Amino acid sequence: MSDLMTKRPAASGSASAGPAAGAPPRRSRRRVDPTARGVWPFALPAVLVTAVLVLVPVAYTIWLSVSDRRSDGTNAGFLGFANYAEMFGNPEFWNSLKITLFLFVVCLLVETVLGLALGYVMSLDVPGRRIFQGMMLVPAITASVAVGLVWLLIMDPSLGAANQILAKVGIDPVVWLGDPDIAPWSIALVDIWQWTPFMALIISAGIRSLPEEPFEAAAIDGASGWRTAWNIGLPLLRPVLTVAMLLRTVDLVRFFDTIYIMTQGGPVNSTNTLNVYGYNAGFVDHEPSYAAALQIALLVLVIGIAGAFTWFRQRAAR
Repeated sequence: MSDLMTKRPAASGSASAGPAAGAPPRRSRRRVDPTARGVWPFALPAVLVTAVLVLVPVAYTIWLSVSDRRSDGTNAGFLGFANYAEMFGNPEFWNSLKITLFLFVVCLLVETVLGLALGYVMSLDVPGRRIFQGMMLVPAITASVAVGLVWLLIMDPSLGAANQILAKVGIDPVVWLGDPDIAPWSIALVDIWQWTPFMALIISAGIRSLPEEPFEAAAIDGASGWRTAWNIGLPLLRPVLTVAMLLRTVDLVRFFDTIYIMTQGGPVNSTNTLNVYGYNAGFVDHEPSYAAALQIALLVLVIGIAGAFTWFRQRAAR
C-alpha cells in the first residue's frame, strides 16, 4: 500500500509529462517574403510592361497637361494649372461631363435590369441553351465601329429600317441622330443593344453558381417566387452584379468609338462626351495640352467611380 501511494504521483507525473515531451515543437508563423523565394524574376517582366504601357503614358499626359504644347510640335514651357483653369471655366466641359454621366447612368441601369432578366432566362436548362447564348453574344463580340455603322444605316431618317418600321404602325418618322433631344437616347439605345448580352452572360453564370439550399428552405417555408428572388437571390447575387457593373462602368465612362462613328459629338454637342470632347480638342482644334487636361479629368472620373464600386463590393462581402 505504501509502495503504491508513493508510486502513484510518479506515474501520474510521468504520464502527463510524456505527451508534452513527445509532442512536436510549435512552429512560429512568419511572414513569407516573396523575394526570398525568387518571385521577383518572374514578376519583373510584368512590372516593366505595366510601367511602360501605363505609367509612362500617364506621366507624359500629366506633363503635357501642365505645359504649353503647340500644334507644330514645339513646347513653350511649363504653364502650371492654366489648362485646368480653362477647362473648369469652359461651359463645354461641364456639358460633356453631364452627357458622360447621363449615358453612364442610363446605360448601366437599363443593362443591369435587362441583363438580370435575360441572365435568368439564359441560366435555365432548356434545349438549345448554348446555341442561344452564342447568338446573344454576337453584338458584344462585334467591333464597336461596325456596330456604329450598322445602326447609322438603321437610324437613317429617310431610308433607315427604324423609321420604316414606325411608318408601318402609323408613327411619324423620328430624326434619331439629328435632334439634340433624341440623339443621346439613340446612342444609349445602341449601347444597351450591344452590351446587355454581355451583362446577361456574367449574371447567368452567377445564377448557376448559387447554392440550392437557401432556395429549398424558402420553398419549404412557403415563400413565393418573387419574395425568394428578392430576399435570397439578389443578396446572394450582389457580388456578381457588382463585378459586372464595374466592368461596364469603365467602358461607359470612356465611351467613344460608337459615338464618334455615329454623331462625332453632335448635333449641337448633344452627344459630346468627355472622351469625344478631348479627341476633338487634340486632333481637330489642335490643342494637345488642353486635350491632355481633359483626359486627366476623365482618368480621375474613371478611378473615382471604379473606386466607389470596389468599396461597395468589399463592404458587401463583409
